Amino acid sequence: MEKRIFTPEGVCSSRIFFTLDEGKVVRVEFMDGCEGNLRGIASKVEGMEVAEVIKRLRGIDCSGRGTSCPDQLAKALKEAYD
Repeated sequence: MEKRIFTPEGVCSSRIFFTLDEGKVVRVEFMDGCEGNLRGIASKVEGMEVAEVIKRLRGIDCSGRGTSCPDQLAKALKEAYD
């Protein structure tokens, strides 16, 4: 298992903690931000293949910021997976 910490940019969350194992997302936790939404996102992606999570979340925008917490998670996973 590989545990990672990512510092997102341009969003309310200040950290994203995640664990990967054999190409799958095992655990995701966001620090700060919209708790209910972020817990929902985490519960949906846990157990999914990293590539599928990236595909589904990359490019999601929040309020015209050009990014979002889901987009930042996709960025974090891409950096860890590449």
